[in-house]
Amino acid sequence: MKLSQVVQQYVDLKQAMGSRFHAESVILKAFCKSMEDVSMDEVKADRVMAYIAGTGHVTRFWHRKHEALRGFYRFAMGRGYAQSSPLPERLPRPSCVFTPYIYSSDELCRLIAATERCLSSRTKLQSPTLRTALLLLYGAGLRIGEALRLTPQDVNLANSLLTIRESKFYRTRFVPIGSRLTSALVAYDKQRSQWRCPHGKVESFLVTRHGLMLTRSLAERTFCRLRCLANIRRYDGSRYQPRLHDLRHTFAVHRLVAWYREGADVQRLLPQLSTYLGHVHISATQRYLTMTPDLLYQASTRFERYAQPTEIYHD
Repeated sequence: MKLSQVVQQYVDLKQAMGSRFHAESVILKAFCKSMEDVSMDEVKADRVMAYIAGTGHVTRFWHRKHEALRGFYRFAMGRGYAQSSPLPERLPRPSCVFTPYIYSSDELCRLIAATERCLSSRTKLQSPTLRTALLLLYGAGLRIGEALRLTPQDVNLANSLLTIRESKFYRTRFVPIGSRLTSALVAYDKQRSQWRCPHGKVESFLVTRHGLMLTRSLAERTFCRLRCLANIRRYDGSRYQPRLHDLRHTFAVHRLVAWYREGADVQRLLPQLSTYLGHVHISATQRYLTMTPDLLYQASTRFERYAQPTEIYHD
């Protein structure tokens, strides 16, 4: 049986069971293309290893490809399409641990300011849309996909409330936003209502010049130009330069730092931050809280305050 046929059966089964299975589907279809769509018994271990390894360092994506293929081969062997798995048994560790980039307040201001200079009258994406996308990611801590999928009905400006439908964990949540972000969204909503739409109706809140939904690829390509224009880059030897998604990490870290400065009970508030971000478990939120110098300082200051011995006075 052809490899592509078995892959399609596997993807169809997963999606019929309620899983989106989008990333895994992309990985498996790329695997088929790499194998040149041979039959199941013609797949060789060395070619599988070459596909998983790619051309760069061992990263989390190496393990993600391996995990997708491991599930596929469990499916294939269970149905008699394959006698054994060609996957490597020993897994290498990533060469480096990925650390999100946390933007400073000054860098955030430079990014917002650069949106006016980043785009021209000929580009698909207009400056107001790019600026609003950045504000949503940082101001509301949204995932990129959540911001792009927002519809006008999901943005309740009268009540300063966003409705995030069927996010990463298939859950819908409400995200209250502050007055400054609400004002920015009101201003953008007035602008976008004046733009033409080829279908007569704008179905997305963040749209291109022609009234079409802003895609993730366009947003990320544009952000790379914006970041360079704002002169923001990493000098720590990291493989990745600052990303669009790092705005969400920055929101979480800045919120925690603000709580420390306010003297709030951070341990009590952390579950609330987790809910706001749309995480199922608080451990997912904890991974966002990269230890920046400012965060370390605020945490150590709080610890010193509690650790200082209380003076005992005697009559």
